[in-house]
Amino acid sequence: MAALAVSVTAAAQSKNFTLGKWVEVHNAILKELNRSYVDSLEVGRIQREAVDAMLEALDPYTIYVPEEEQEDFRMMMSNTYGGIGAIIYKPDVNGNVIINEPYANSPAAKAGLHCGDEIEAIDGESTHGLTSQQSSEKMRGKPGTTVVFRVKKLRQAEPVEVRIVRERIQLPSISYVGMLNDQDGYLLLDKFTEGVSQGIREAIGTLKKQGMKRLVLDLRGNGGGLLNEAVDIVGLFVPKGSVVVTAKGKSAGSNTTYKTTSEPLDTQLPILVLVDGGSASASEIVSGALQDYDRATIAGTRTYGKGLVQSIRPLPYNGQLKITTAKYYTPSGRCVQAIDYSHRNEDGSVGHIPDSLTHSFTTAHGRTVRDGGGITPDVEVKAHKYSRLTYSLVYSGIVEQYALSYVRAHESIPAVEDFHFTDYEDFIAFASDKTFDYRSSARAYFDEMKKNLEEDGLTEAMGAELDALQKSLEMDKETFLRLKKDEIIPFIEEEIVVRYYFQEAGIKVRLRYDEQLHKALSVQI
Repeated sequence: MAALAVSVTAAAQSKNFTLGKWVEVHNAILKELNRSYVDSLEVGRIQREAVDAMLEALDPYTIYVPEEEQEDFRMMMSNTYGGIGAIIYKPDVNGNVIINEPYANSPAAKAGLHCGDEIEAIDGESTHGLTSQQSSEKMRGKPGTTVVFRVKKLRQAEPVEVRIVRERIQLPSISYVGMLNDQDGYLLLDKFTEGVSQGIREAIGTLKKQGMKRLVLDLRGNGGGLLNEAVDIVGLFVPKGSVVVTAKGKSAGSNTTYKTTSEPLDTQLPILVLVDGGSASASEIVSGALQDYDRATIAGTRTYGKGLVQSIRPLPYNGQLKITTAKYYTPSGRCVQAIDYSHRNEDGSVGHIPDSLTHSFTTAHGRTVRDGGGITPDVEVKAHKYSRLTYSLVYSGIVEQYALSYVRAHESIPAVEDFHFTDYEDFIAFASDKTFDYRSSARAYFDEMKKNLEEDGLTEAMGAELDALQKSLEMDKETFLRLKKDEIIPFIEEEIVVRYYFQEAGIKVRLRYDEQLHKALSVQI
């Protein structure tokens, strides 16, 4: 035992020496640079880059947040900010700010701002020459303060002055609650923010009054949030005192078992949880615990695999360090962490934990589940795979731009349930005039292959074959747009309806075409 104590003490001393050595070396380098470097030294910039590079070598979740970035950090963590509550669009830095979409019941909406209205000035300063980010920063501010806009209304000739009192804007964590049919209640949860578990409790009560016999909890794309809210959500469906998650870290303070603390809302209600590769962290805690207790059927595709817990630590000069302090484990003992950050490749990249190194665990009813790779659904239901063209139209902003032009031409549209976009030829004419990458996946692969062949000096020898293949893959923009009409129209409809009826309307349209959801609903639980 004495030898062991000496060994532990020596290891601790070695770590302390190494830490002290590198602090001294770092300070010496910085002082010498400041004294001798040929050009002027931006100490703040290079220090920040050094800190970011050091933390990036650990994992993507350990980050430094200086005082000047606290507001953005709080917004990210709480889903709130001070402002007018609108999404803006600025296609030209020398042009006006365009209101793309005000949030429902926001100060912008209450002041009468609509999609297509153009802001010419903010507090007397022209928006011409401002970037979208700069414009957004001027529109934000402390709740209770007033911001004055000069606005060119969509259907009004002369600009008007619009005064708006900023409010604390709470972006919704529960984006949609409603009945999908006579028995299935649906709840879309986007983020685990403070108080969301109480919101889910209330939503379930509302859905039960509407006849819900089964709850569909949609966690697709939900990247996580507050751990305690995940615990409280699981607590709605399992007995009081049930273990939801266990955190295990280096320090004693990082080792905690989280149990449900309240009486459940309903331990018998059938639950279908939808997950995908974007479901991470708190989403995996909820889906993993409900799966371990055999309390819900998990459907969709395998989750992201983030089994790490972050804590906030104060730093000098009002900074903060968000640091990974523990790994979490589901009730069966699984750690869902899928990426091994502690063993990097020579190039600095990281890889997923191979299936051969994962371990099996059992659920409450004896079913086998595995660790090391996220949450594998009980029933795999793949999402629709969209064409490269559709992704290009969405991510290049063509669909969004068309929605704005549609609003300018149409003062109103039918109710969401009755609206169907039928003027696809008008969209083709609009899109055909825009610049975007409309190549098919096959044509993109061909172009890459041809580039590689050129580098290898093989194009001349294969010229005839390449020309024939290229000709067969060529398709003009309008033909390709017509070919993919059925998968593009839902995106157009969604972008249009939110401009008239806000975000909830867009979700209703999305649900109308959600093949993965419709397939999952056929699962018997």
